[in-house]
Amino acid sequence: MELLAQFIDIILHLDKHLALLVQQYGLWIYGILFFIIFAETGFVVTPFLPGDSLLFVAGALAALGEGGMDIFVLMGVLLAAALLGNMVNYQIGRYLGPKVFQWENSRFFNKEALVKTHAFYEKHGGKTLVMSRFLPLFRTFAPFVAGIGAMSYAKFTLFNLIGALAWVVSLCLAGYWLGNMVWVKQNLSIIIVGIIAISLLPVALGYLKSRNA
Repeated sequence: MELLAQFIDIILHLDKHLALLVQQYGLWIYGILFFIIFAETGFVVTPFLPGDSLLFVAGALAALGEGGMDIFVLMGVLLAAALLGNMVNYQIGRYLGPKVFQWENSRFFNKEALVKTHAFYEKHGGKTLVMSRFLPLFRTFAPFVAGIGAMSYAKFTLFNLIGALAWVVSLCLAGYWLGNMVWVKQNLSIIIVGIIAISLLPVALGYLKSRNA
C-alpha cells in the first residue's frame, strides 16, 4: 500500500518530481524521459507509467529553462522513444501471436484491455495506432495488437510515425507554450490531474457503455 501511495503521489505531483530529477541529473534527464516513454509504449506490462502528463510537464519545464532543457531536443528524444517503443511492442505481438488471448488477468497483464483494443483495431484498422496514442492502456496495447494481427511492417511504420508525431509534438508544445503562464506555473499539479482525467474519460465511457450493454 505504501508503494502504491508513493506511485500515486509521483503521478499527481509529476511536476515537482520531474523538476527535482532535472535538478539532480541535468541533461541526463533526456535519458530518463526516453526510458519512461519507451517502456510505457513498448511493453504491455507497463501501461501504468505516465505518458500524456509527462510530455506536457516536460514541455513546461523546457519552457522554464530547467536544467538547460531544449524543446527541440526534448521532442526529438521523446519521438524516438515513442517510435521505438511501438516497434518493439509490435515485434513482441508478432512473436507471441493470438495465444496471448488465453492468458489470465494478473497484476502485470490486463486481458480486458487487450480484448477491447483488439476489437477497436478490428473496427478502425491502422487508424487505431494514431487514435490510441491519446488513450492510456490503448496506447500500450495497440502496437501489440497490430503485431498479433500481422499488419504489414510498412503500414505499421507509417501509422506509428503519424501517431507518435501527433502525440509528442502536440503535448510537448502545449506544455512549452503554456509553461510560462503564471497561472499554469502555480497550478501545474491541478493541470496534471485534469490531463489524466481527460485522457481516461474515453476509457471510462467505453467501460460504462459495455457494462450497460
